[in-house]
Amino acid sequence: MVNIGYHTAKFQGQFIRSVYRDIVVKLVKAPIKQNRKVPIKIYSLSCERDLPEQVVSIRSFIRYVGIPEKFTVISDGSYTDDSCRLLCRIHPCVEVVPLKKLVRNDLPECVSEYAQHHTMGRKLSALMSIPVNGPTIYTDSDILFFPGGIDLVELATSDDQYTRYLPDCSNSLDDRIICDDSEKLNPINAGFILFKHELDWSFAIERLAKMEGVPSYFTEQTVVHLTIHQNHGKPLCSQRYVLNVEDQFIYPDKFASKEIALRHYVRDVRHKFWFNLALT
Repeated sequence: MVNIGYHTAKFQGQFIRSVYRDIVVKLVKAPIKQNRKVPIKIYSLSCERDLPEQVVSIRSFIRYVGIPEKFTVISDGSYTDDSCRLLCRIHPCVEVVPLKKLVRNDLPECVSEYAQHHTMGRKLSALMSIPVNGPTIYTDSDILFFPGGIDLVELATSDDQYTRYLPDCSNSLDDRIICDDSEKLNPINAGFILFKHELDWSFAIERLAKMEGVPSYFTEQTVVHLTIHQNHGKPLCSQRYVLNVEDQFIYPDKFASKEIALRHYVRDVRHKFWFNLALT
């Protein structure tokens, strides 16, 4: 039997996205009703393909969390000059920086090699290079922020020094750098991280350097998972910071509401990202 709700949702999401991409140049100029400034720096790695999501994600953060000190879009190198200018027109706090300009020149060789051959290796090199001088957030471009995101200001400005992470809804890890099943507990999604200090990456990087075979899609997330746990990170509330695909095969967005802080619209539910433009 054909799942009408699922296929209707997929079609609707794809249609709204195509319309948005066609008119994004006009919409990006729409003013964002927000005067609150927040002492947070934001980084997001994305590419030309993800331009529509990146625009909406930035606007939703500013609207519901506040105006950050700087919102830095890290270009993987594919953004055109026109797209870079468009992103910067969203708000004066937005800048676009090429990945090659951000990446540290002292990264371990295994990370540099991973970055040369895989998109997720480039993301790992970006995460390891982000300067952390005060509260700093990394967010993927397919994350939408909601009214409950004001909670982030309190978390970012609290006196504790814990890195906060987004709990994953499944165990998406590369077993080749996992030494014991206990290391798989409390899986971390690398799409959203609130840094309070520089992380010590050495524990996981030693595993990566010794790994047999070629790093894959989930190798990056596994390195992040091991690193944050080794640095005693704390989970964000999964009811407010949502990564859940239980509503993949039904029509509505089961989790979007004014009470949540954000939702990460991973591949299985990416089309539902576009159901919530009225909230953003």
